[in-house]
Amino acid sequence: MSISAKDVKALRERTGCGMMDCKKALTEAGGDIEKAAEILREKGLASAVKKAGRIAAEGVVAAYKEGDIAVLLEVNCETDFVAKTEQFKGLVNDIAKIIVKEAPADVEALMAAPCEAGTVEEMMKNAVATIGENMKIRRFVRVQGYSDTYIHLGGKIGVLVQTDVEPDAEAIHDVAMQIAAAKPTYISKEDVDADEIAHEKEILRAQAINEGKPEKIVDKMVEGRIQKYYKEVCLLEQPFVKDDEKNVAKMIGGRFNVLSFVRYEMGEGLEKRNENFAEEIQKQMNG
Repeated sequence: MSISAKDVKALRERTGCGMMDCKKALTEAGGDIEKAAEILREKGLASAVKKAGRIAAEGVVAAYKEGDIAVLLEVNCETDFVAKTEQFKGLVNDIAKIIVKEAPADVEALMAAPCEAGTVEEMMKNAVATIGENMKIRRFVRVQGYSDTYIHLGGKIGVLVQTDVEPDAEAIHDVAMQIAAAKPTYISKEDVDADEIAHEKEILRAQAINEGKPEKIVDKMVEGRIQKYYKEVCLLEQPFVKDDEKNVAKMIGGRFNVLSFVRYEMGEGLEKRNENFAEEIQKQMNG
């Protein structure tokens, strides 16, 4: 019988189990969601569901290159201890290789991508069961062409930079380190959204007026502060971290153009674990 995507989604939301497991259970149950939920419980997937509800805010940002294809990805787990294990690092490396090979459009497509375990979703589930922690593929980017990657602090920050021509190795690596350190949002001034600049000017104008500056010099002050703003958010305008006497554009010196960059900081924006060890020990003592 045909199993609808709507039913698979409903079972996933109810049980927390993976898409393929839900589809198999529904097929086995003849489309009956109640029975399919029971089948998933009988197959021992309840423990995996329980792990899936736990906070995974540790992990690593990793980079992988194969030929002219480069990948930057973030995979999360529950503890820094697991993030540092060879088993977890091996899993992340395997995921990166699959991204290179299959070129999935997003994380959902990646989870459905084929691998030795069947799909990446099944591979992740096996890893959760083996390692004993919840794990999630949070995000990734895949580019083809000239690029360089940089990983800082053992996977806490990762950068991928793409250029238009084969770059000077030292210069492009300096650019990657610049991005890691200075957190630019844009490549150049031309990339900054006009509405964003207009909004920033309104704020700066209000600041100047509140500071009691004469109206006749406010516009000039605003333009000066906008130039400072560009130096904060635009890669090419930023003072070069190795020599702040020149900006990044001058450091590059026309040898190549930066087409794109991605900067991942592990765990940014994620809910963190609130550890209370005394409470945890008491819970264990109480059985």
